[in-house]
Amino acid sequence: MRVPTSAPRDITELASRAACIAGLSLGELAAMANIVLPADFKRQKGWTGQLIELWLGATAGSKPTQDFPELGVELKTLPIDANGMPLETTYVCYAPLIPVPMMTWERSNVRNKLQCVMWVPVEGQRDIPIPERRIATPFIWHPSAQQSQQLQHDWELLTEFIALGQVESVTARHGDYMQLRPKAASGKVLTDALGPEGQRIKTRPRGFYLRKQFTHAILQQHFGHY
Repeated sequence: MRVPTSAPRDITELASRAACIAGLSLGELAAMANIVLPADFKRQKGWTGQLIELWLGATAGSKPTQDFPELGVELKTLPIDANGMPLETTYVCYAPLIPVPMMTWERSNVRNKLQCVMWVPVEGQRDIPIPERRIATPFIWHPSAQQSQQLQHDWELLTEFIALGQVESVTARHGDYMQLRPKAASGKVLTDALGPEGQRIKTRPRGFYLRKQFTHAILQQHFGHY
């Protein structure tokens, strides 16, 4: 099996590529791609996602669009435990901390990213050596009407905090299914945001994250037995 040299032509080809890596370990995929595995993920947290992107032919990189923009599909790896429970929250995208005029849920990057997702569950238990962690069965997901409503409600709540200059009042407890959390390599990284008096302030960049209960529900919806 060889690493693809081009993006998939359609969703059928993407699904076929994903099916080919199911059951393989990170060590096997890295070896076939002539990539050296990191000793740990402390400083390379996104390494697994980058490896999967390589094998599926994702083209977007760090651009603020879907990983497969021609197909309208986002790629998300999801570390799970032996019982199929997500081990961490799932990063969606950066949150603009200077409000965009007339921004709506329908035009938001969160909705754009989550309209169609290729989920790739991966063994993530720390007692499993990194090379031996296997890829579970990837699948395509579209949010149901209820899930879209849940996400929209949280997005509007969190976006209102930002628009009112209250971003620094937001904690990880806000939002039922999606939360706003700092997203930066270190606490020294700062960006512009709106302050409570309408002034510009400096604060840590924030990102939208899906809570584990939301992604667990997606796994249950697809596999049924979790």
